Amino acid sequence: MTTPRSARFDQIRADGSFDAIVVGGGINGVGVFRELSLQGLRVLLVERVDFCSGCSAAPSRMIHGGLRYLENGEFGLVRESLRERDALLRNAPHMVRPLPTVVPITSVFSGLFNAAASFFRLSTRPARRGAVPLRIGLSIYDWVTRERRALPRHRFLGTRAAFQQWPKLTERMKFAAVFYDAWISYPERLGVELVMDTSEMSPGSIALNYAEIASDGSGFVVTDGETGTRYPVTTKTVVNATGAWLDESLATLVPAGDLPGQLVEGTKGSHLVLDNPELHDALDGHMVYFDNSDGRICIAFGYLGRVLAGSTDIKVERAERVRCEDDERDYILESLQAVFPRVPVSTDQIVYSFSGIRPLLKSEHDFTGRITRGHDVKRIDGDVPQFCMIGGKWTTFRAFAEDMTDEVLAELGRERTTSSAELGIGGGRGFVDASRIEAALIAKWGVSDARAAHLVDAYGTRASEVMEYCAGRDDDQPIGAGVQLTAAEIAFMVHHEYATRLGDLILRRTAVAITGAVDAGLIETIATVAAAELGWNDERRLAEIGELVTDLERYHRVDRDALDRRTMERTV
Repeated sequence: MTTPRSARFDQIRADGSFDAIVVGGGINGVGVFRELSLQGLRVLLVERVDFCSGCSAAPSRMIHGGLRYLENGEFGLVRESLRERDALLRNAPHMVRPLPTVVPITSVFSGLFNAAASFFRLSTRPARRGAVPLRIGLSIYDWVTRERRALPRHRFLGTRAAFQQWPKLTERMKFAAVFYDAWISYPERLGVELVMDTSEMSPGSIALNYAEIASDGSGFVVTDGETGTRYPVTTKTVVNATGAWLDESLATLVPAGDLPGQLVEGTKGSHLVLDNPELHDALDGHMVYFDNSDGRICIAFGYLGRVLAGSTDIKVERAERVRCEDDERDYILESLQAVFPRVPVSTDQIVYSFSGIRPLLKSEHDFTGRITRGHDVKRIDGDVPQFCMIGGKWTTFRAFAEDMTDEVLAELGRERTTSSAELGIGGGRGFVDASRIEAALIAKWGVSDARAAHLVDAYGTRASEVMEYCAGRDDDQPIGAGVQLTAAEIAFMVHHEYATRLGDLILRRTAVAITGAVDAGLIETIATVAAAELGWNDERRLAEIGELVTDLERYHRVDRDALDRRTMERTV
C-alpha cells in the first residue's frame, strides 16, 4: 500500500538529486526549507525525529520583540524581532495573537545605571528594572514600530489603577507598565503547516521526518527511520539546521580534518503548565513579565485555559534531551509566589512541564541572560559547501531563513525570485474573523459550537478542508468526554500532517498533553486509531503506548498514576 510517507521516498528513489539538503527540521530548518523552495530550488529536508520536536517544541510560546535585549545594546535584533513579530501577526493570525503584558514596577530609578553599564559592556548581571529605564525601553519599542504599528503603544499605570486591575499582584508594586507583544498557541503545528505549504507550492521539494542523513565519502545517504531502507542522494549545498546538536551532527557530514571548533553553546529553559484557576483569573488576560530575585526575567500568562510559567536559563555542557528538574520547578513556583503572594501555587497544580536547549552563539558571558539571541551563518568549504545556522529564535525564524537562503543562492549563482514577508502560513491565509469561519462550519456541517471553535482554533481557514475529510468517515466523533478531537481528525493528521508515531499526535499535533487533558483512556483510543491508519500490529501499538507513557513521565512530569487518575475522573 502506498502511503504519503512511502510516496516521498519513492520520489527520492526516482530522483535523488537536489539543489540543497537541509539537515534538521526544527523551526529554523523548516523555515529555510520553505524559503529555498520558494526560490525555485529542489530541496530535501531531513529530520531525525519529528518536525519541531526538539528546542522548537519548548519555547515560552511568546512571539516577541525582545525588550530585554535593549540592555545588551542589541538594537538590530530588537528591530528585526519586532518586524518579524508583526509579520507573524499578519501571516499566521490563527495561531499568533496579541498578548497584552503587565510589568509590575517596584522602584523608580533602579537598574538605570546598570542598564547603561550593560550597554557599554561594563556590567554582566542586571539589577531590578525601575520605572525610568523601563519607560525608556518601551519608548524605543514603540518608536521602532511607528511606521507600521500592529499593536497599541505602551502605557503606565499608577499604584491605584494597577491594583484595581490586578489586586493580587505583589504589594511592593508602585507602578505598572502595560505593553503588547504576541503569543503562539501551537508552535509545533505551525511548523508542520510550513512544511505542508512548501510541499504544495513546490512538489519537487521533499520533507522527511524520522530519517537520518550521513556522508558516505562520495555523496550522502538518507536512511528511513521506519524501515531502515537507505537512499543515496546528491546535492550542491547542505544547510545544517540541527540547532543544539550542530557540533555533533557536523561529525557525520564533514570530514574530520575539516571540522571547525565549537560553534554552539546551549542554555536550558524549563517551563511549567499549571491548572490554577485563581492565578489564571488574577492575570486578567495579560502576561506578567517580571524580574526574579536573581535578575532573570520570568513570565506567566494564560495558555489554553491553563497558566504557562517560566523560565529557567541554565548553561549546559552538551546537547541532550532535558527535563525540568526539581530545583527548576521550585525556582518557577517561587517566582510566581513572589509576584502573586496571595495566590497559592503548588506542585500538585502542575499538569505538564517542558524543557529544551536554546542553541545560542558561543559566548564568554557568565550570566546567561547576556548571551545574544541573535543568529549567524558559518560556512564550511568542501566538495559540497555546508552552511551552518547558529542561534536564532522562534520569532525571527523567517528572517534567519531569508539570510541563509541569500547565502545559498549566492553560492549557486541564482537570483532571489520572491519574498515570504507577506506570505500567509497554512490556516492563516485568508483568516480575518474566527466567528465567521465557525458560523460557516456550523451551517454547512451541522457541528456544535464547541466543535467549530475547536476546529478554527487548531486549523484556522483549513478547518473546512479538515471537515471535508472528516465528514466522509463514520468515526467523526469525539474520542473522550470533554474533548472535541475526533478519531477522523486523528486519521487526517496521519494522512495529511506527517504524523508518524503516537507521540507526534499526542505531544505535537494536538494539545491534549500540554493542557493536562491526556489520560490513559485517550492514549489507548488514539493509539488504536493510529494503528489502523498506519498499519501497526498489536505489538507495535503497545510499544508506541509504552514509549509515550515513559516519555510523559520522564520529560513532562506526567506519571502513570496521574494518567490513570485522570481516566477515572473523566469517566465519573
